[in-house]
Amino acid sequence: MAGSDKTILMGKIGAAHGIKGEVRIATFTGDPEAIASYGPLDTDRPGLTVTIETARLSKTVLIARLKGVRDRTEAEKLNGVSLFIDRDRLPEPDDEDDFYHADLIDLDARLESGVSIGAVSALLNYGAGDLIEVTDPRSGDTFLYPFTKAVVPTINIAAGFLIISPPLDAEPGEEQPD
Repeated sequence: MAGSDKTILMGKIGAAHGIKGEVRIATFTGDPEAIASYGPLDTDRPGLTVTIETARLSKTVLIARLKGVRDRTEAEKLNGVSLFIDRDRLPEPDDEDDFYHADLIDLDARLESGVSIGAVSALLNYGAGDLIEVTDPRSGDTFLYPFTKAVVPTINIAAGFLIISPPLDAEPGEEQPD
């Protein structure tokens, strides 16, 4: 199920915690403990579904007990497993300025002039802030833009597009001035 356009990455299991089968989970939810309330979670391992029985926050990571995992050896086997949920199981955002990153994938990326420059292919974060990746369908080239209100001033999910205002007035493929 992982990787389909109908799933949302909710977290990733990390190292075992202690000897009784608990695991650390890096969550990608607004409230880290909320991941436990979604019920069974799909994974990137075929046939494996995970249910969080209990969870507690410890600094920046969630410590969780998973259904059926009772010792460290079993917990260690789950290190690196990604946790997903069907998009349909999540509530719709309350505010029009709120959205799930997955809702942006495949939106038409347009310049302020209305010219299409490609489609959103990913939202990335390497630690310095979110980046939006746009793929040019003609060349297959990808372009990264800071995912900020200044660079992406308009997002219209219902109409299927967003506006990119490239920094320094550079168009995709143009050289940046020194």
